[in-house]
Amino acid sequence: MKTRNHVQRSFKFALASALALGGLVIGADSQAAQATGTFAVGGTVAAACTIEGTPLAFGETINALGGNVDATSVLTATCTNGSPYTIGLNAGATPGATVTTRQMTHSNGTARLNYTLSTIASGGVNWDDIGGTTVAGDTGNGAGQLFTVYGRIPSGQTSAIAGVYSDTITATIDF
Repeated sequence: MKTRNHVQRSFKFALASALALGGLVIGADSQAAQATGTFAVGGTVAAACTIEGTPLAFGETINALGGNVDATSVLTATCTNGSPYTIGLNAGATPGATVTTRQMTHSNGTARLNYTLSTIASGGVNWDDIGGTTVAGDTGNGAGQLFTVYGRIPSGQTSAIAGVYSDTITATIDF
């Protein structure tokens, strides 16, 4: 019997000790101290823009001796919200062309056909390159913003020969 009482007492003592320690641990957690600190978070959104254009196609039935031939293209400028920008159009890829006298080159490489590009209407004020006085622009809103390019082949170009003419314009967006 003595052994049994001793085992029971040892068990009760162990159980009481475990409960007491558990209570102390729980009590210690509920009285834990805290401290706080701060750290800086930051970043910089860089101004960015892209520009794309649709082809400006005057068509297949240009009569350079007849009336003016007009066509349009659309530029899409996409810039970071709040970023002001301007768009300029260069003179094209034809050697000797200027923004006031743009030229398409015949597929034979020598014949030329004059044309103009404008920001406001076909035959209007020429659309200059960046740094010129007549450019388009706006302030970015994060979405694509559309600009119409008005093209005109003026009549009376008696030196034009029949065939395919082409040029490549580079649109530059300055932001």
